[in-house]
Amino acid sequence: MLKEFKEFAFKGNVVDLAIGIVIGAAFSAIVNSFIKDMINPFLGLLGGGKAALEGLSVHLNSAVTLNYGAFLSAVLNFLVVALVLFLVIKGVNRFRKAEEATGRPCPYCLTEIPKAATRCSSCTSEVPAE
Repeated sequence: MLKEFKEFAFKGNVVDLAIGIVIGAAFSAIVNSFIKDMINPFLGLLGGGKAALEGLSVHLNSAVTLNYGAFLSAVLNFLVVALVLFLVIKGVNRFRKAEEATGRPCPYCLTEIPKAATRCSSCTSEVPAE
């Protein structure tokens, strides 16, 4: 059982996941700082005072306070992280597609043929080599 756990724990995917979690936590701190130190002062300039998203709230009565600013800050943090992750994944996928492309379409029948092929295996047309 220990051997199986060792094989599982040190597979590439598990190690990559652990590294991703650590980098994600560090990136989250950067995004939080960006919102707190860059966005909030800018919003304060627009609002005419020293406003921070976390400080926005509505007192419903003496016992209940609705802290909508903290929620808006969390939503903004999520949107920034999601946008950056989307852009990173889009770039990685573009790189993978270019790397995985081993064929090309036949210009006559659009069947996938190897890049080095000079004749299509489906329509037997001669195609120029790449």
